Amino acid sequence: MSKFATLLFLCTSLFAQQKGTLTDTRDGKIYKTTKIGEQVWMAENLNYEAEGSKCYYNKPANCDKYGRLYNWETAMKACPSGWHLPANEEWKVLTKATGGGTAGKYLKATNGWNENGNGEDKYGFSALPGGLRGSIGGFGDVGYLGYWWSFSEYNSKYGNSSDLAYNKRMFYNLESVPYSSSGKDALFSVRCLQDTPAPPKGEAK
Repeated sequence: MSKFATLLFLCTSLFAQQKGTLTDTRDGKIYKTTKIGEQVWMAENLNYEAEGSKCYYNKPANCDKYGRLYNWETAMKACPSGWHLPANEEWKVLTKATGGGTAGKYLKATNGWNENGNGEDKYGFSALPGGLRGSIGGFGDVGYLGYWWSFSEYNSKYGNSSDLAYNKRMFYNLESVPYSSSGKDALFSVRCLQDTPAPPKGEAK
């Protein structure tokens, strides 16, 4: 075997070892996982039925495809034991490790995004555009945008707001993964992060 072939084999083997599965003992659902740098992420959106969560347009088939949508209070405690809702600084670690300003290109799934918005899924994160249910009601954006809650509550130079929390977003027509803030009663997707290391309480940069 040539040196190049050996190196390719070792790299492929190493990458393959980053994939795994998680069984949620609460309902028996099995999720794909992926290790990116030192972090281990669920490679699918959470689909644990809890009060404060819904399927997009209340259709179970959408839960099967995109996972459930959660309000922030529910999202804070929805992850299975040993996993947690990621804080801003943990999202920042992920995006820095996967391309920074172009991280969305490498985190988005290779299919499922409208208008040629699919990504390369280079790290096995397989982000899908699960849409949202807004604070004032109404579902929207499925196929075009993905919204994921952050552990971190909103703050600004004017002080904290107990009604708002941060979220990460991916767009069908953008490669970036910007932060935003929304009312905690909005319903967004959840990606769980393994507990090691413990979640910092940092802010978005």
